[in-house]
Amino acid sequence: MKKRIFITATNTDIGKTYTTKLLLKAFAARGLKVGVIKPIETGVVDYPIDGEALLECVKELNPKLWSIEVEDIVPITYTLPAAPFVASDNMPLDLKKIVKKIEEMEASSDIVIIEGAGGLYVPIDEQTMMIDLIKLLNAKALLVTHCSLGCINDTLLSQKALEAKQIPHIVAFNCRDDDDSFSVVSEPYFIKTGQKVLKVGDDIDSICELLYNL
Repeated sequence: MKKRIFITATNTDIGKTYTTKLLLKAFAARGLKVGVIKPIETGVVDYPIDGEALLECVKELNPKLWSIEVEDIVPITYTLPAAPFVASDNMPLDLKKIVKKIEEMEASSDIVIIEGAGGLYVPIDEQTMMIDLIKLLNAKALLVTHCSLGCINDTLLSQKALEAKQIPHIVAFNCRDDDDSFSVVSEPYFIKTGQKVLKVGDDIDSICELLYNL
């Protein structure tokens, strides 16, 4: 099996797609053939916005993927911008469809980045949460967290959830321009408790290295 990295986050709108694109570029710069999948995207009206962004990025980085379409990146879409459980009216997860697309991507890739939807406990169907999908796909995880007030609580809760499921993972902080208080109100806790503070915008090469060796 090729290496699979699942990008998850502490919530929605934390920067998963932004981080995924940076990782694709970082892995490609190392000479690896990259692939990408976003198994489920909700809020899709005309086309999957995140899926199109990922498609454009990966086609530039991996010539073997020149002929793929957005449906190869996003196999499952729903119109309602809600958790898949709600958006699909609790339709059972079609895991075989997702695995098929990942395996097709792996035929032309050394590494596949899998971007989740929302946070870890977004319900996909009555039996499956997003965190379960990471385990079902036998992937390693990158937890993307924010840098605003409350990130300590959000980060620790998500870390504990991943640890409980025994999912190998690392954490990266996506600090935005207005997160200037992070170094004062949140970062000291992580530093004093021995957690390496890796920032998506500054440390993508280090994040890439750690994920590859995870």
